Amino acid sequence: MAETILTDNRDGVLLITLNRPESMNSLNRELLGSLADVVKEIAFDRDVRVVVITGAGEKSFCSGADLKERATMSPAEVKQYIYNIRNTFTMVENLPKPVIAAINGFAFGGGTELAMAADIRIAAPNAVMGLTETSLGIIPGAGGTQRLARLVGKGKAKELVFLAQRLKASEALEIGLVNRVAAEGKLLDEALEMAAKINENAPIALEMAKYAINHGSEVDLASGLALESNCYAVTIPTKDRQEGLLAFREKRKPVYIGE
Repeated sequence: MAETILTDNRDGVLLITLNRPESMNSLNRELLGSLADVVKEIAFDRDVRVVVITGAGEKSFCSGADLKERATMSPAEVKQYIYNIRNTFTMVENLPKPVIAAINGFAFGGGTELAMAADIRIAAPNAVMGLTETSLGIIPGAGGTQRLARLVGKGKAKELVFLAQRLKASEALEIGLVNRVAAEGKLLDEALEMAAKINENAPIALEMAKYAINHGSEVDLASGLALESNCYAVTIPTKDRQEGLLAFREKRKPVYIGE
């Protein structure tokens, strides 16, 4: 049986591929468990500085939960699944390194929720996204109602969820659900190119910047500024900060080691 998650470390940029193309990369329990395991393993792996998540094949990033499997679950098993998917996506969101979602096709329900747990979303021109759960008699359960409202605003999030609306890549870009739409056939190239550029910067600074933005945006401004100040303080004694200053003075590209 093929592995449901593929990983490929390219000089510090880890490409994670959801690998169930025959099922539109839907999230059955095996794939979800494998994704959780990978995220736990890389959280403090210094050889992984940036993460790119995509789906196998050209049709689908991730079509959400595996509804065939879901139909076999008891109510208690559904609760356990929802608990696991919500926690897994939160682990993705809290990874202490940048995460880019390369959305290559359909991303419905949990697929859109996984993309929203990433820091940056790049969509292929053929991508179609949406939180379509209300059309199935349920609601988004992996953080979708919360992250969507924070990305596009309450009113637009309600409209999209109430209508179970599907958005083309251009529409997702228009409302800020994705950061950019890649050129035709260039999605992975553009995602990896962005990841490589991010990888040139200091890992501890990236971690602190992500922490400050993620947590500071959830509190009042004064608390957010205090949080930012503390995050900045973490970078002051690092070797990377000294390297940045030295490289600037010597007019060369800095080499950051994450210390």
